[in-house]
Amino acid sequence: MHIYIYDDYVNTKKYDNALARIETRITDLGLNGKIIRLGLLENINEAVENEIKRGAKTIVAVGSDQTVNKIINAIINAEINNQMKVETPLGIIPVGNEGNTIAETLGIGREEEAGDVLSARRLEKLDIAQAGRNFFISQARIASQGTTLEIEKDYSIEILEPGEINVINLSVFSDLPEEAKPNPRDKTLELYIKTKGGRKFSNLNPSSNQSFFSLKKLTIINQKHPIILDNAVEIPTPAEISVNRSLNVIVGKERRF
Repeated sequence: MHIYIYDDYVNTKKYDNALARIETRITDLGLNGKIIRLGLLENINEAVENEIKRGAKTIVAVGSDQTVNKIINAIINAEINNQMKVETPLGIIPVGNEGNTIAETLGIGREEEAGDVLSARRLEKLDIAQAGRNFFISQARIASQGTTLEIEKDYSIEILEPGEINVINLSVFSDLPEEAKPNPRDKTLELYIKTKGGRKFSNLNPSSNQSFFSLKKLTIINQKHPIILDNAVEIPTPAEISVNRSLNVIVGKERRF
């Protein structure tokens, strides 16, 4: 059975027509299943874990990047709690015009189009990164000024210039330079530093203020700014970031990796 998890924001009048179109399409495709509405839940982790134990065929996040992040964390927590590997795939139906960069990168169109992707069921086993006790699929972002990066315990970088740092697993950027090639299947993260000053932290692209590193693990420290995971969730530092898990994800044929 497909389990459709509707985020809070889609359960409003604004999205009634969109949900009606989605539900008509998944019915036409024979993908009917159980609907769970997050606004009525006290514990999303428990709900997802119970559905996995009951043999859910697919867990489908209906909403935005934030919805996807919630469901990924619930699936991984089910693995941890039961000391098992969850093979249940994650599907995504993006709703709304904003905050759906993960779905776009995975080649998943909005609303009815996402039903066709679910039906085609193209599966990819993608890396899932961990930051502290939280998990994410796309990237971790933080302001660069005042941030210290401890990279695999070999060396550290302290950044004084304003700008942005991204630790990328699945890139939601559409304009990364050629030397940055994030691959969400290689157990490696890409560290992308872009500052407004002239200082460089690698010898790539020497005419710009952008630097890239491939790495397995790093720790981020900043006393003033949080880390933002999947453009959705804020966590405090210090936080160690690494890749040590994977998840089956349904993707579209136009995926960007």
